[in-house]
Amino acid sequence: MEQEHSEPVPAEQVAALRRFNRYFTRRIGALDDHYLGQDRPLGEARLLFEIESGDAESGDGVSLRELRSRLGLDAGYLSRMAKTLEAQGVVRVSVDPDDNRLRRVALTAAGRVEIKEQNRRANALAAGLLDTLSEPQRTELTRAMATAQRLLRLAAITVALVDGAAQDARACLDAYAADIGARFPEGFDKSDLVRPREVTGDAGAFFVAYEEGRPMACGALRTLEPGVGEIRHVWVHPDARRLGLARRILAELERAAVAHGFDVVRLDTHAVLTEAQAMYRACGYTEIPAYVDHVYADHWFEKRLAGAR
Repeated sequence: MEQEHSEPVPAEQVAALRRFNRYFTRRIGALDDHYLGQDRPLGEARLLFEIESGDAESGDGVSLRELRSRLGLDAGYLSRMAKTLEAQGVVRVSVDPDDNRLRRVALTAAGRVEIKEQNRRANALAAGLLDTLSEPQRTELTRAMATAQRLLRLAAITVALVDGAAQDARACLDAYAADIGARFPEGFDKSDLVRPREVTGDAGAFFVAYEEGRPMACGALRTLEPGVGEIRHVWVHPDARRLGLARRILAELERAAVAHGFDVVRLDTHAVLTEAQAMYRACGYTEIPAYVDHVYADHWFEKRLAGAR
C-alpha cells in the first residue's frame, strides 16, 4: 500500500503544472487528430513509437503487457489500438513463443516507413521550436527540461510497504547483493541479507519503489534493541539513480521507525560506498563508534527521530 503522508499541494503549484501542460500539448500539436500532419492521432502515433523502441531493444517486438505498463493504458483500449494498427498493416500481433498467454506486437515494413517519417517530422518540429532561441537560451531550456523530467519521473514512482517475504522484496535484495558484491573488494555473502521475519509486521518494515510496475529500489528496517531500529539494504536500481529516490526510501524508513516507537535509528556502511555516506550525513545522520561487529561495516551512523513516541 502506498504510504500517505504528504501535505496538500498548494493550489498555485497545481495551477502552474496544468498551465504548462496545456501550453505544451497545444504547442506540439498533441490535440490534433492528425499528429505531425500524418493521418493518425497522437495515441496511435505514440504506440508506434513505443513498439519501435521495444523492437530495437529485443529485436522481436514488445509484449502488450509491457506496453500497457509503460504507457499506463487500459488493457482493452490498448488491444483495440493494436488491432486497428494491425488492420492498417503497420504492425503484426503474434503469440509470445515463450508464453502463449502473452501477445507481442512488432512493426511491419510499412510501419517502419511510417515511424521513420514520424521521427523526421518530430525532429523538424523540435528544431523549429529551438531555432528561434539563442544558444544560451537553448542550453537553459535543455537543462530545465532535464530537471523537469527527473522530478516528474521521481513524482511518478510509488513506494509501497511490502511483506519481507514478497517476491519483489527478495528480487530487490538479490539485485542489491549482486550490485554491492561487484563493488566490495571482498565480495558479498547473501547470508548477510535480512530475513523476512526481521522486516515484517511489528519487527520492522520493508519498502519497495515501483516505476511503471517495475521494482526499482528498496530499503529495510528491523529492530536492533528496544527503542532502536536499524536501517539495512537501501538500494536503487542503476537506471533510477540520481533521481533522489534513495532519500525518499530513507524518509519512508524513518517514518516507519517512528510508527514502530523507535527513538533512534542506526545503520552501517562500507568504505567504498562514499555516495551513501554523503547522503546519510546530508540527511542528519551522525557518525558514531561501531555499535555492532559487522564484516562489511567501516562507518556507523545514528539519527534521533523527531516525533518518536
